[in-house]
Amino acid sequence: MKISIVGTGYVGLVTGTCFSEVGIDVTCVDIDKKKIDDLNNGIIPIYEPGLDDMVTRNMEKERLHFTTSIQKALEECEVIFIAVGTPPDEDGSADLQYVISVARNIGKYMKDYLLVVTKSTVPVGTAPKVRAAIEEELAARGAKIEFDVASNPEFLKEGAAVDDFLKPDRIVIGLESKRAEELMQRLYKPFTLNGHPVIFMDITSAELTKYAANSMLATKISFMNDIANLCEIVGANVNMVRKGIGSDTRIGSKFIYPGVGYGGSCFPKDVKALIKTARDYEYPLRVLQAVEEVNDHQKMVMFHKIKKHFGNDLKGRTIGMWGLSFKPNTDDMREAPALVLIHELVAAGATVKAYDPVAIPETQRIIGDKITYAKDMYDAIDGADCLLMVTEWPEFRFPDFTEVKKLLKNHVIFDGRNIYDVKEMEEQGFTYYCIGINTSRI
Repeated sequence: MKISIVGTGYVGLVTGTCFSEVGIDVTCVDIDKKKIDDLNNGIIPIYEPGLDDMVTRNMEKERLHFTTSIQKALEECEVIFIAVGTPPDEDGSADLQYVISVARNIGKYMKDYLLVVTKSTVPVGTAPKVRAAIEEELAARGAKIEFDVASNPEFLKEGAAVDDFLKPDRIVIGLESKRAEELMQRLYKPFTLNGHPVIFMDITSAELTKYAANSMLATKISFMNDIANLCEIVGANVNMVRKGIGSDTRIGSKFIYPGVGYGGSCFPKDVKALIKTARDYEYPLRVLQAVEEVNDHQKMVMFHKIKKHFGNDLKGRTIGMWGLSFKPNTDDMREAPALVLIHELVAAGATVKAYDPVAIPETQRIIGDKITYAKDMYDAIDGADCLLMVTEWPEFRFPDFTEVKKLLKNHVIFDGRNIYDVKEMEEQGFTYYCIGINTSRI
């Protein structure tokens, strides 16, 4: 079976590589010639554990190919996935220009029946637009070629995307014909043989399912952050509260860890897009509007703690920052809380010296020399006035606190991910601030 993936970003590259891993012949397409040249030379544009080796292995077995020509990718292709970006517009809606552009190119060059599948996260009502774009190009050619459109949203977690694709909780497929269903059953047979469930539904429901899933997870995060802030006010311990509610199977323990807010390529964008979709239908999603407000506020919580500790004057202070990416095991800086903190700290007159295991190049690309970049975690705090922990990379979990005390000017830690124990920090001689625990009362 031969398929093509248009777009070699996070979703497209993981999707194409994982399909090739189960024996499918995959061609990945991108208009970025440098990116395709790099991929053909074994240079991977994103950081994702396990992906490098898998790309190399399947290229060597000639199951995974990269090209800039969609015309070439359509040769003998049965299924083509659209996996290009859908960045948010100023009003929060998803920008579909790249999706529609791909659809038009498909209409220009397709020769035989084709199943066109949207893998990109797209709002309700995208499938008819994709269909219309393809039909317009076919009509311009005077060609009558049958095709189907389907929706197959991704549910990948950055940092665990390869595992998520190969061992999915569920595979959601929206379609409108028996022929399309049979093709998708063939395509996903290696997964269903291993017991991973495929849920077939109409296209509109599939499009909405992705937004609803991410928005629910974002809701859990913002809810817990709101509770954490209340815990500090009333004197409760958010870690105890989290354990108390997480043990309820109806709630579960995932996505209820307080912190400095959610970021990344999915949650912020998808929450905004779903709010905008509902607004277009004159139905306000009041809960999600609050989720977004809480998250924006949460990204400022640690800044306010730092500012208060230093008497509302950060001029001349150096902040040693651990972690830049929005979560561990990725170099993704999109909507990262670290960027908000950096902006506020620098605007207040502070110097930021930061270390991240993989996200420094991406941060430099985004903000340049606005901050100083450290060679390792200890270099980041050498001579700093405090330590600010932003991303819970494994190497930050068990530092040498004796060394930390030697390097810091002031023995102060601001823990934005609650990875350290309050009593242990006090025993070590640190002034310790975290999320959801009023440490001044302990």
